[in-house]
Amino acid sequence: MLANPSGVRSTACYAQPSHFAFSGRCKLLSSFPNRPRFLSPKKTSKFCSLSLLLSRNGVRCNSFAVKALVEPEVSESVAAAAGGAGAGGSGLLPPVSVKIPFGDREILIETGHIGRQASGSVVATDGETIVYTSVCLSDVPSEPSDFFPLSVTYQERFSAAGRTSGGFFKREGKTKDNEVLICRMIDRPLRPTMLKGFYHETQLLSWVLSYDGLHCPDALAVTAAGIAVALSEVPHSEAIAGVRIGLLGDKFVVNPTTKEMEGSTLDLFLAGTDNAILMIEGYCDFLPEEKLLEAVQVGQGAVRQICSAVKALVTKCGKPKMLDAIRLPPPELYRLVEKIAGDELHNVLQIKSKIPRRKAISLLEEKVINRLTDKGYISIEGLSGSGETIQDLIDEEDEDEEIVVDGEVDEGDVHIKPVSRKSTPLFTEVDVKLVFKEVSSKILRRRIVEGGKRSDGRSPEDIRPITSSCGLLPRAHGSALFTRGETQSLAVVTLGDKQMAQKLDNLANVEEFKRFYLQYSFPPSSVGEVGRMGAPSRREIGHGTLAERALERILPTEDAFPYTIRVESTITESNGSSSMASVCGGCLALQDAGVPLKCSIAGIAMGLVLDTHEFGGDGTPLILSDITGAEDASGDMDFKVAGNEDGITAFQMDIKVEGITLPVMREALLQARDGRRRILAEMMKCSPPPAKSLSKYAPLIHIMKVAPEKVNMIIGSGGKKVKSIIEETGVEAIDTQDDGIVKITAKDLSSLEKSKSIISSLTMVPTVGDIYRNCEIKSIVPYGVFVEIAPGREGLCHISELTSDWLAKAEDAFKVGDRVDVKLIEVNDKGQLRLSRRALLPVPETSPEDPSSNPDVVVIADSGKASDEGAPQKYVSVPKAEGLAEEKIDRAKVKSSATKVASSSKSNSAETTLLPRKKVFKRVKKSGSKAVTGVSSNDGE
Repeated sequence: MLANPSGVRSTACYAQPSHFAFSGRCKLLSSFPNRPRFLSPKKTSKFCSLSLLLSRNGVRCNSFAVKALVEPEVSESVAAAAGGAGAGGSGLLPPVSVKIPFGDREILIETGHIGRQASGSVVATDGETIVYTSVCLSDVPSEPSDFFPLSVTYQERFSAAGRTSGGFFKREGKTKDNEVLICRMIDRPLRPTMLKGFYHETQLLSWVLSYDGLHCPDALAVTAAGIAVALSEVPHSEAIAGVRIGLLGDKFVVNPTTKEMEGSTLDLFLAGTDNAILMIEGYCDFLPEEKLLEAVQVGQGAVRQICSAVKALVTKCGKPKMLDAIRLPPPELYRLVEKIAGDELHNVLQIKSKIPRRKAISLLEEKVINRLTDKGYISIEGLSGSGETIQDLIDEEDEDEEIVVDGEVDEGDVHIKPVSRKSTPLFTEVDVKLVFKEVSSKILRRRIVEGGKRSDGRSPEDIRPITSSCGLLPRAHGSALFTRGETQSLAVVTLGDKQMAQKLDNLANVEEFKRFYLQYSFPPSSVGEVGRMGAPSRREIGHGTLAERALERILPTEDAFPYTIRVESTITESNGSSSMASVCGGCLALQDAGVPLKCSIAGIAMGLVLDTHEFGGDGTPLILSDITGAEDASGDMDFKVAGNEDGITAFQMDIKVEGITLPVMREALLQARDGRRRILAEMMKCSPPPAKSLSKYAPLIHIMKVAPEKVNMIIGSGGKKVKSIIEETGVEAIDTQDDGIVKITAKDLSSLEKSKSIISSLTMVPTVGDIYRNCEIKSIVPYGVFVEIAPGREGLCHISELTSDWLAKAEDAFKVGDRVDVKLIEVNDKGQLRLSRRALLPVPETSPEDPSSNPDVVVIADSGKASDEGAPQKYVSVPKAEGLAEEKIDRAKVKSSATKVASSSKSNSAETTLLPRKKVFKRVKKSGSKAVTGVSSNDGE
């Protein structure tokens, strides 16, 4: 029967789940070097695992499992040692909520509420934006490597904004580019603060649980990640925080809202500790260096306030760090590696070309590994003065023993029986590789500081040789090849209409299209290696976004250049600063495509050797211009700056040490400005130069403005009209907007002009009295004909308006395809046009005695008296009207009827003309002495 019938398990505060080890296994498990931290025999902290707490209370390892299950008093003691039976016996620390400054407002930080089994968890709230972040560690350390095993995942869940993702799959799918960029912003400032030698895999997960559309979650996520790590068991040096700085007019704003950022000329994201800057990234509108430094200073002050509050929180409820899990290579290994390879490394690092230098370093590294780790043994041949030290490291148990076999001993002869030697790895291959890399970096830095020369022979301020050319790809709309040293970018520009724009899905649930985007690719062939090709990596997305932000500031407005612009930067060679090569190559390719840029810009990457005292310097930081890949890996900083001669458009800084100060950043920015000016001068020497005109293969885009209420006439019912225009003219696309803007995209000028003419005709505002010549009859109906007065625009010419003479049927005189001249006589409320051909015909000559020539009257002969043969006939003329078609006219009422109809005909003529005439009067035919009136009806009456 179990001692705890309630089923509630008592665990130590923030402890990992206990792993029960049965008799005889604890000692065995503790002998493994990669044992889980909860089985470690060392006392790490008071918050250690349950098994260690039991051992402190006198419970032996080989009887732990039985006592834990059958002795209730042991469970009670464990619960007491774990922090009491609070919270239902869970032993967890009570929840803590604090408010910390976050610019001009405060954010709420909560821990112990959610994710209590994680090593560290935080819920950060800013307004109604909530970010949850957790940090967890693997129980077993991974193999040592030259980087900290940290993985970061950031996700913006659509439910945070009260919506779901589009498409068939409603679960959040592929990571969006914006999420990748925020992952990088979390990872980059955290990594330099992690202590070397800690190899437990660490995973940081961050979710946006609520978004109010006003407070951005990115700076909140970076700050929450720094707090979660500070509260966890991960050993690190300092707590970090992140803030955003905007510039509204002349005022810097810390963590501005999304509405405030719409009017900002600066978007600076800064992360650091309370005394140093670890990372900056952002873009601006040609901001001077001094103004950018002011923004950095404001941001550093805000970060300092946050970090001070975080330290107080960590003191209250933080966990002890796992410092005992740090594993560093033996100190003597550094001396041995430097002694074996030091002189050769000096020579190898002076090789200018990257590939030969890399191969030489690889061979030298293999030589050192073979010398120090030959099947686990240390080779002491050729190591003068080190034999005694190495011999002391060899266990005496591993020495060969001489064994004399009875009956086989002769005088002067000792037979030695071979016995297999036990392998004792004193230096692992991983340790040797780590130490070799650090020694190589140290020698490279010393050579730069002491000798003032870099691997390729340049001084710290020199720029590598630059060549560039445009127009390499004849069918591309624009292309350029930019080469700087051993870094090369092939940039290609493609122009298109709105259909080529990149659609973005965001939390704000606002349809967003990017008319300019840059896509950066880094194939393994660029560094002479073999690798897997697949989806863009985080590095490719980050580098592409940096180059895109740098170039975006020099593009014309959409009204001035109504094209969607795509830039592809493929790195064909790489030896450092490939993102800045993409900026230079992209600028030249845009000019080659005929994009009217505001100015030319260039990019440069700056490096740093921070502590020069160690290498014989005076302690002043040494800043390097246009760094190579080796200087990036071995240096302390990678600071990328893009802009023109006078201002900055984009920047990004990563620090590999525990931060830099503002004076160092100021010097780096000023040196970067000088480097940009030199690069821009070299770009002007491009041969062949940019075409600076639209390629004949680029599409033509025409923008026209129509009345907003006329847009539906272009689209038509269900889009039929716009589709028919595209099919008829051969244009690629017609894009309409609600404000009346119409964009026509075509491959050639003739189709563009044709579609433009049709749209102009459809949306024109006709005026009564306008005359249209040589118009085609499109269709014939019983009550008239439809005439096309302009492409796509038709009006009705009633049968009564076709001729001066009376006409029974329109098809008797006209057919489809005939061309006529018409005059606009009316436009009704629906925009329908009433046309008249008769109004343009010459007026026939008439006499008072013969009113029958007037087409507007019905002539009735007066048969009251028989007239003599040859005498003039008397007539009564009655105006035409629909009302007369319903009744017979006799001689007695002719005069009165004619008078009444004449007055009503004028007021109703506009309404009755468009209706089909059912009954009309025919002219009289004389039969003897009587006049006969006939009524004609089109329905057979």
